[in-house]
Amino acid sequence: MIRVVLVDDQPLLRSGFRALLDLEDDIEVVAEAGDGVEGLALVREHLPDIAIIDIQMPVVDGIEATRRIAADPALAGVHVVILTNYGLDEYVFDALRAGAAGFLVKDIVPEDFLHAVRVAARGDALLAPSVTRRLIDRFVTQPLHTGAEVELEELTNREREAVALVAQGLSNDQIAGRMMISPMTAKTHVNRAMAKLHARDRAQLVVFAYESGLVTPRGR
Repeated sequence: MIRVVLVDDQPLLRSGFRALLDLEDDIEVVAEAGDGVEGLALVREHLPDIAIIDIQMPVVDGIEATRRIAADPALAGVHVVILTNYGLDEYVFDALRAGAAGFLVKDIVPEDFLHAVRVAARGDALLAPSVTRRLIDRFVTQPLHTGAEVELEELTNREREAVALVAQGLSNDQIAGRMMISPMTAKTHVNRAMAKLHARDRAQLVVFAYESGLVTPRGR
């Protein structure tokens, strides 16, 4: 059972997401909140698998809520999915660095929303296509992060290869096929890279891959 906490200051939207999730046999909404402070309290109380958090909220916004969740060792198993509007994509990079596992735009179709919850629960990175384009644009224009270049030296060649493939959006099975290794070995490479880089999830591996120059966006 995938346990979810919903945090959004729009009651109608929150109710719609809850109604959709409650229809699924493998998903349970354990709590919902209308602001970041209440949401954080409920996340700490219920320890859900997924926290779906609006990026713009009163009191504590989605980025700060994500940062506090990621910084709390007791919440290491909580994957944060940020809800955003098309016009708010400039916040995507900051929220990813804060520890978000992925992003969804609010006009997502129900089938894609349900799929997204399940993907995030598996620990996979999740980015809506429109958000991904904005994220890549940010990487094209910003300078490389020198600290990330240093961290890159800590990885083995195979771990670097695995991280680069994660940044391309490949699953462990696809990485295994590309590297001609078993899925279990691919998972091991990814997990070891995450441990060395202190990455909370695959989304942060994507950030690292671009910041370090391991993967270069087209157009740079």
